[in-house]
Amino acid sequence: MNNLSVILATDTYPTIGPVVDRWRQQSARKQVELVLVAPSIDAVCPVLEHRDEFENVRVIEHSVTDLAQARAAGIRAATAPIVFVGETHSYPQPGFVEALLAEFSGPWSAVGPVFGNANPKGFLSWAAFLSDYGRWAEGLPAGETAETPLYNAAYRRSVLLELGDRLAPSLDHGDELWTTLRAGGHRAWLAPQARLDHVNVSRPWDWVRERFLAGLLIGHYRARRWSLARRVTYVCGSLLIPFVLTWRVAPGAWRTVRQKNLPWMTIPAILVGMTIKAAGEFGGYAGFFGNAQREMLEYEVHKLAYAGSARR
Repeated sequence: MNNLSVILATDTYPTIGPVVDRWRQQSARKQVELVLVAPSIDAVCPVLEHRDEFENVRVIEHSVTDLAQARAAGIRAATAPIVFVGETHSYPQPGFVEALLAEFSGPWSAVGPVFGNANPKGFLSWAAFLSDYGRWAEGLPAGETAETPLYNAAYRRSVLLELGDRLAPSLDHGDELWTTLRAGGHRAWLAPQARLDHVNVSRPWDWVRERFLAGLLIGHYRARRWSLARRVTYVCGSLLIPFVLTWRVAPGAWRTVRQKNLPWMTIPAILVGMTIKAAGEFGGYAGFFGNAQREMLEYEVHKLAYAGSARR
């Protein structure tokens, strides 16, 4: 039976402690190798107290100023054939490990869970959640999917290692990972029995800022590997980006809004958020970047500070 290496990058143990506690509650935790990537062992040493609860616990010392590089280091250091790239603000629900691993008996290179909203109060949280994870929201049936989320998904480790020096860049913002995997004939599966609750930014100014930074980073990393002609094409067509982004998430977002009777402002907020994100993409394609990565790192590592009350 397969084991699962869970890759968690963090600055300190208090940041990741609630997530570790949720993995400790998994009935199949003895099939889990917990791989914490942190600036030093001292920063996360309390995790070693739980070594006997898991198949193994490992700490990889690595700078966490670049999450993609840190996660790539964790994947390379992992020993299980399946790796799950987690976050400091996503919480696996009961039966998560068994449900994910069971699907790897099939031909899939990646298996994604379905997502719930861990801080469901307020339309801004729901708008962020549905914009980012609406395509994989709870309530969907099992089936093949075009792609999984970049993070919060499980992959065959051998498939990721085949990327070589492109592993870290593929784990950065953008679509390089799934563009490469699809070109190689790799396929993905959605496992609805595996549910993950995700925390979302809900403070108004931070919500706007995070939407913009996400678009800026996507545009920046795409532009680094695109020709000048393609960048100019996307800059000229940037007015269409909000419609493309909204179209992608519309079916899942509308289904969730109806099923959960969400605040009516959720849909307009999604449209506003996509417009803000598109403005960021425009800036990225045009060559702007600034301190975007450092600012986004703060949201990605300490999202609970910008989310209000969260259900874990």
